[in-house]
Amino acid sequence: MGFPHGHRKTTTLVAGLRMTGMVAPMVLDGPINGDWFEAYVAQVLVPELRPGDVVIMDNLSSHKRAAVKDRIEAAGATLR
Repeated sequence: MGFPHGHRKTTTLVAGLRMTGMVAPMVLDGPINGDWFEAYVAQVLVPELRPGDVVIMDNLSSHKRAAVKDRIEAAGATLR
């Protein structure tokens, strides 16, 4: 099986999931890093958060920034 332009392309999808479906989706052309993830949280995720929401993230290094935690908690959500 060949790949377009001779190599694989990375596409990243980041989103929230509620019982009612997906929220705050963002597609990134390439891999995510700390700057992109922090921008996602500030500009896409936080506006969708409601007080009492719980945000669960894995241990990806870009998830560990203090600004990410601060923004999520400032929105009234809990980070796990």
